[in-house]
Amino acid sequence: MLRKFVLLPVLLAVNLACASKPESKGAAHHYPVTGRVLALDAKNQTVSLDASAIPGYMEAMRMDYPVPSRRDFDALHVGDKIQATVNVYDSGDYELASVQKSTSGK
Repeated sequence: MLRKFVLLPVLLAVNLACASKPESKGAAHHYPVTGRVLALDAKNQTVSLDASAIPGYMEAMRMDYPVPSRRDFDALHVGDKIQATVNVYDSGDYELASVQKSTSGK
């Protein structure tokens, strides 16, 4: 019985230590992007963007981007023209950051 009382706190401490380490996505490459918001998915906090070509990364296309900043996401509306940064990680993950409404762009 005493072993259970000693073992439980140790297991909880190990579990918390492992859970608190964020998983590394690797190095990030940053690309400026402009485009028009076509749709918003509040549940997954993603924006469907009709984006202009991103030199050195991809041609113009419609693509869904996660927007990790709740503030940036909540400021978006369908039809908005935006400028932002696409962060692309070595892990293959990507996200939209530094979102600003624009009067120019696609």
